[in-house]
Amino acid sequence: MVIFFLVKNLGGAYKISTDLRVNERIRARQVRVVDNEGEQVGVMPLKKALSIAEERGFDLVEVAPQAKPPVCKIMDYGKYKYEQAKKAKEAKKNQNVMKVKEVQMSVKIEDHDFNVKVNMAKRFLNNKDKVKVRIRFRGREIAHKDLGYELMDRFAEEVKDLGRVSSKASMEGRHMLMFITPTSDK
Repeated sequence: MVIFFLVKNLGGAYKISTDLRVNERIRARQVRVVDNEGEQVGVMPLKKALSIAEERGFDLVEVAPQAKPPVCKIMDYGKYKYEQAKKAKEAKKNQNVMKVKEVQMSVKIEDHDFNVKVNMAKRFLNNKDKVKVRIRFRGREIAHKDLGYELMDRFAEEVKDLGRVSSKASMEGRHMLMFITPTSDK
């Protein structure tokens, strides 16, 4: 069980701190004590709780500082921090970070160049990256938005086996954008 505290730093901003108060850093006079097996010992003065923890060879850790009186647990704090770091590392390893890769084209793209862009997008989708397809309109090309929509549809059709369109083609200034996310069946 990890308790988060808001700590105000010198800049005036608040940050989340996961540091728990241990042993002499506990500020309360009376504390509710839970032993290392999870059994409640009771409410007692801080000095008595510290002596019980010391004679058992453990630390006294404040796990619920907002409670009245604060709840402290007798545990091996070093082992607890190690297990928390291990869990955080495992969670970070299991999380999937999706990057956004961009493919740029113009309305007047040739077939070979178009195929090169499609192959790039397929490679990105195989790596489980999101693909942002951008068509830029120069000068009077902006009058032919229909050509851009056709090109986007053709592009989406070429990569449909690896990804699906998550955001349909839309105009942003002189650019047409479309997002393709990888399908998760692999």
